[in-house]
Amino acid sequence: QVQLVESGGGLVQAGGSLRLSCAASGSGFSINAMGWYRQAPGKQRDLVASITSGGSTNYEDSVMGRFTISRDNTKNTVDLQMSSLKPEDTAVYYCYADLYSGSYYYGYEWGQGTQVTVSS
Repeated sequence: QVQLVESGGGLVQAGGSLRLSCAASGSGFSINAMGWYRQAPGKQRDLVASITSGGSTNYEDSVMGRFTISRDNTKNTVDLQMSSLKPEDTAVYYCYADLYSGSYYYGYEWGQGTQVTVSS
């Protein structure tokens, strides 16, 4: 069983910074991509940023240049450094991990979500 635990959300003023962290625990699996989605009230869950095990990154256009994703493969952790935050970044942020074991693909495992609120 794999579990993702997130931390680091909170309330911040516009222009401020927050750092989200996510740790995957468990055994018998490997992780391909990890990253973060977010979901604002009444909206769908959208990808914010992702990073592969090789370090290739992908960002949603609106966060490019403001958010930085990083990963420690030895610890199975992924962080999201968010800077120059805007009120429209307000959402619940979900960590995910794309899991496999040998040739068996498990799919996405999700964290419980952490609230990020940016006040204007």
